[in-house]
Amino acid sequence: MGVKGFVEGGIASIIAGCSTHPLDLIKVRMQLQGESSGSVQPLRPAMAFQTTTTRINLPPPRVGPVAVGVKIVQQDGFRALFSGVSATMLRQTLYSTTRMGLYDVLKQKWTDPETGNMPLMTKIGAGLIAGGVGAAVGNPADVAMVRMQADGRLPASQRRNYKSVVDAISQMRKSEGITSLWRGSSLTVNRAMLVTASQLASYDQIKESILDNNLMKDGLGTHVTASFAAGFVASVVTNPVDVIKTRVMNMKVEAGHAPPYRGAIDCAMKTVKSEGVMALYKGFIPTISRQGPFTVVLFVTLEQVRKLLKDF
Repeated sequence: MGVKGFVEGGIASIIAGCSTHPLDLIKVRMQLQGESSGSVQPLRPAMAFQTTTTRINLPPPRVGPVAVGVKIVQQDGFRALFSGVSATMLRQTLYSTTRMGLYDVLKQKWTDPETGNMPLMTKIGAGLIAGGVGAAVGNPADVAMVRMQADGRLPASQRRNYKSVVDAISQMRKSEGITSLWRGSSLTVNRAMLVTASQLASYDQIKESILDNNLMKDGLGTHVTASFAAGFVASVVTNPVDVIKTRVMNMKVEAGHAPPYRGAIDCAMKTVKSEGVMALYKGFIPTISRQGPFTVVLFVTLEQVRKLLKDF
């Protein structure tokens, strides 16, 4: 039964990850908007007589998800929307398979055998454990995915031009050391714990509430409703951590120079100082636009896979 849970969760996760990859790519590009110091434009006061100009920093205009997607297609073609999809597949194979399978194992162990119920706090605890373990396993693929998705926003001379997820991991190991594969791992683990706990626990809880109150029958409608609600909860909880994780993983560290961020807290403080608190919710629209469909596809596929494998 334990192995079966990993297989079911892995199949559902890979299908969901690949089908929503373009939305995830747009989310990453939006989260990196404004990361630089901003464009510097010379301005001269209207009544000034001196010949010198006053230079002030103006934040770059924020671009919406549709505009970001259109720009990607115009610059690099439709295939660019699937940049890093090989890393997504590896990430889902490592991270999501582990978290989904481990959550299923813990749920079986911690469910009351007499009532068949599992308290919400216990579900959250199982999600926290499963998410943390899964993130630690899948972090190298996560770093590679973020870099491959962000590469297209860089000038051609600065692009890393990874050929595949294997090439990305290999180049990182050679040029930056093996520890670079776990860069931002604390953020990845924290985010994964939050997203797994909020996503899986809320799906189970909402689904149970719908069935217990006879609002809907156990079918596609119930699965879609519960999964979309779970995706919204997960997006609200995890977006700030996701923004910081994306920036830390994507930062370029050059030999002899201090890294742009000393760590997660430093990144968060610099982001808030230069861009405001709401910068932590950059990319929220594509996040919920991606997390909603991802969660729906994930759980609908999972329910169908469980039906197909129920006799095994």
